[in-house]
Amino acid sequence: MRVITDLQLHSKYSRAVSPQMAIPHIWEWAKRKGIGLVATGDWTHPLWMREIKSNLEEMGNGLLRLSNTPVAPYFLLATEVSSIYSQGGKVRRVHTLIWTDSLSSADRINKELLRHGAKLIADGRPIIGLSCIQVAEIVLSIEPNSLVIPAHCWTPWFALYGSQSGFDSIEECFGQFSKNIYAIETGLSSDPSMNWRIKELDNRSILSFSDAHSGPKLGREATVFELQELSYSAIREAIIGQKSGLTPSPSNSRIAYTIEFYPEEGKYHWTGHRDCGIKQEPSETRQKGTICPVCGRKLTVGVMHRVDDLAGRTEEELQITNYKFQISNGSGEVRMTKSNAFPNRPPYVSMVPLQEIVAETIGGLPTGQKVQDEYRKLTDNLGSEFRILLESTLPDITKISGERIAQAIHKVRTGDIVVDPGYDGVFGKVKIWEEKKKEDPADEKRQLSFF
Repeated sequence: MRVITDLQLHSKYSRAVSPQMAIPHIWEWAKRKGIGLVATGDWTHPLWMREIKSNLEEMGNGLLRLSNTPVAPYFLLATEVSSIYSQGGKVRRVHTLIWTDSLSSADRINKELLRHGAKLIADGRPIIGLSCIQVAEIVLSIEPNSLVIPAHCWTPWFALYGSQSGFDSIEECFGQFSKNIYAIETGLSSDPSMNWRIKELDNRSILSFSDAHSGPKLGREATVFELQELSYSAIREAIIGQKSGLTPSPSNSRIAYTIEFYPEEGKYHWTGHRDCGIKQEPSETRQKGTICPVCGRKLTVGVMHRVDDLAGRTEEELQITNYKFQISNGSGEVRMTKSNAFPNRPPYVSMVPLQEIVAETIGGLPTGQKVQDEYRKLTDNLGSEFRILLESTLPDITKISGERIAQAIHKVRTGDIVVDPGYDGVFGKVKIWEEKKKEDPADEKRQLSFF
């Protein structure tokens, strides 16, 4: 069976998160998005754990379901912790995902974190003074089947490879537990092909999730699994069994592909300083350095530059190929990306959230009422957001919302868009209808057209 998953999000108990992010709200949005398995989020927080236990029931397969509701979406116990500590003479700030297969395991992990001084009540994504090594030791000693996964691993300020407070390798960060790190999560500012350049990730899976702080943001990135059965163990098997990009997977469950935010749209893709309006692509940063030419302060080094710094191979060595792929019989084709040098790596499709497509086409903000009305009309009539983005025929979309929205979805499916890259906390801007200036080499580089 094939299931779309989003296994990183936050509850209303985390900072800067919508107060609507409660279990029923998450379930409703996951269903509308077409997500079959979604994270609980924040199970380290005692009040949120109480809501998890009140609203969800264990299914006996390591997953949970909405009480008295036998249908998907289902839930996986996934949380995130923020480790802030000193190591090697530097302050480290690393966010780590923790997945486990039962409420009792989660309770035991929480109890041990409290014993080590963690203030779990303070925030849904708690700041703890424990190193990544200590976190991995606590989690894996209590429940060896748990998974410890570096979250949004390139974000400058709070990530494994972060340019401002991270590490240069998994081994440096997780020490003796680096062998237990079977996957990384890409974050919005990187995509799989960027991560394929890092040699220590050759034997680890590449996952992508939304890190949603509100219902509408669910599914802006997702991982699609092909499973023998829907269970925690099958998800874990797919991640561990298909961890190598060099040899075929022995597992019966696997990662089919990932659904990616265009990394240029991520808010840390390029190097820059938002207060001064300065942003630089990697070649400019290598030439000009990392000091802001306006104010003289240090620029926030972007993900693209950081990947270049740590990469063990060039983009050319990956032998990237874009090809047409049909998600289901009778549907439209999407642009899928793969590496010919690593053919067993799962491919990925780059996508723009449906609300952003509608907003770009009819005008207004994605959160505006006009856009929301059109979005709900589409999903009420054609099914889930992912069905519309990946499978619905253009004539069907045209019948509901008109030819221009259908054309916009086709342009996104085929990569015929332009993205003005994000930097230093400023999201990039998608332009679906912008004229392409082929005489400008810089614009050609940013042009994502496939056909």
